[in-house]
Amino acid sequence: MKLNLKKATLIKRYKRFLADVILEDGATTTLHVSNTGAMTGCAEPNDTVWYSTSANPKRKYPYSWEMTQTANKHLICVNTIRANQLVEEALHANVITELAGYSTIKREVKYGSENSKIDFFLSSPEKTDAYLEVKSVTLLAGEQGYFPDAVTTRGQKHLRELIEVTQQGQRAILLFAVLHSGINSVKIAKHIDKKYNDLIIEAQAAGVEVIAYKAETQLNDELTEITINQAVKLII
Repeated sequence: MKLNLKKATLIKRYKRFLADVILEDGATTTLHVSNTGAMTGCAEPNDTVWYSTSANPKRKYPYSWEMTQTANKHLICVNTIRANQLVEEALHANVITELAGYSTIKREVKYGSENSKIDFFLSSPEKTDAYLEVKSVTLLAGEQGYFPDAVTTRGQKHLRELIEVTQQGQRAILLFAVLHSGINSVKIAKHIDKKYNDLIIEAQAAGVEVIAYKAETQLNDELTEITINQAVKLII
């Protein structure tokens, strides 16, 4: 994925979906934030923010916060919409080894008894249908990456739905998309959401496949490229 980004300095994030920044010319403006999470460690005052610009004249806030560059030079993709887009590119490129070879990839397919939508439904004549749920990982504590960064009832529901998929004889996969350059392994944050931790253990026992892949970011002042291409260790 290639993005045209410009940089600014973060003043503060507020109301979840807004952030005030100082542009390179010294002016201040407000960015839209496509991230409903806590963004712990991803939104510290004076961090460098990289933002995209929408061509839609009807948008109240034309700028969108895409990435954070922290004081210690870590790069974090904070726009959670990008996780699924990056995974879709990786699926088409057969980069994710466990999911290579599927000829049909559909997004946002309804499924499950709790009225969910799976991120990706994969099918192929010679392969078992697969339901793929994607979660973005950006929480780094010490040298360890964690998911989730807050209690996630939605994530708990998705695990229950994936368990049902395996009970019906189909493949169910949970993929952690690591969008933080400082994270090299993913651990379930039992200290944040014990119920999610218990459910993921139950899901694995039921046959849900849990994997983690990391994005690589090439950042410059004209064109930024982000690619999911590296499997990383998962700790449960």
